[in-house]
Amino acid sequence: MLIAEDDASVAGALAAVLARAGHETTGVARGGDVLLRHRDAELVLLDLGLEDMDGLEALRRLRAVSDVPAIVVTARGDERSTVRALRLGADDYLVKPVRMHELLARIEAVARRRGTRDAGAADAVMVGDVRIDLAAHRVSTPAGDVALTPTEHALLAVLARRVGVAVSRQQILDEVWGDAYAATSRSYDVHLAQVRQKLPGLTITTIRGFGCRLEEGDAA
Repeated sequence: MLIAEDDASVAGALAAVLARAGHETTGVARGGDVLLRHRDAELVLLDLGLEDMDGLEALRRLRAVSDVPAIVVTARGDERSTVRALRLGADDYLVKPVRMHELLARIEAVARRRGTRDAGAADAVMVGDVRIDLAAHRVSTPAGDVALTPTEHALLAVLARRVGVAVSRQQILDEVWGDAYAATSRSYDVHLAQVRQKLPGLTITTIRGFGCRLEEGDAA
């Protein structure tokens, strides 16, 4: 696991907690080192205040070359930074000071949805002219493949397994982010908006006060 954090004391505390939980970690303080070393990491913990660049810029550059899971861990708690990070492809966003048991739960949830290959489910689902390959984590349209982050694909997969059926917001949160995930987070809304933007050929209907539904057939 790669810890990108410019405060040595914070990086040390994170590394100690993760080591006790059985994770091997490497620490870096520069965004450039994230881009050089991400290939050896199963997950990146990314602070937004790095030595050589803003963490959001590091995240943007990382997502241009890799879909390695990334959790932002930062002192910036403003909505703008949260939304920007999620739109750039962060899998989750935590504000310091971080409760370590929550961090471990978020890491477990990200790893679980990253590694799940939908055993026992159909390999692929066709919705209109969009093919959602659940096993390969690939989404294809007549125009070509559409790149989704692991979190975006996990959210879409929850709906694709239940095409035409209303799925509650809480069920999506439980399946994608895990039981420890705070339902008040904007992550659900931002990732759902990103799926809609990337796949305009799909119709995902919001059911007020409940959740949403992936409609069968072509978008209206």
